[in-house]
Amino acid sequence: MAKDSNLIVVPGEVVKVLPATMYRVRLENGHEVLGHISGEMRRHFIKITAGDKVTLEISPTDLTKGRITFREKT
Repeated sequence: MAKDSNLIVVPGEVVKVLPATMYRVRLENGHEVLGHISGEMRRHFIKITAGDKVTLEISPTDLTKGRITFREKT
């Protein structure tokens, strides 16, 4: 199945760590969305904590949820 090419890619900051690898992420414009980590990040055991800068992919149909695809190095 082809990946959706019309995803919205936005940077954000993790505000809160929730159970089941879910995160509350604040975007640059002030909105907060629910994010989960992508399969590639799970496979490589990349840990995310509160305060980390991340990149989210958000579907244009549901702007309240997104997939975390990258954690910036600090």
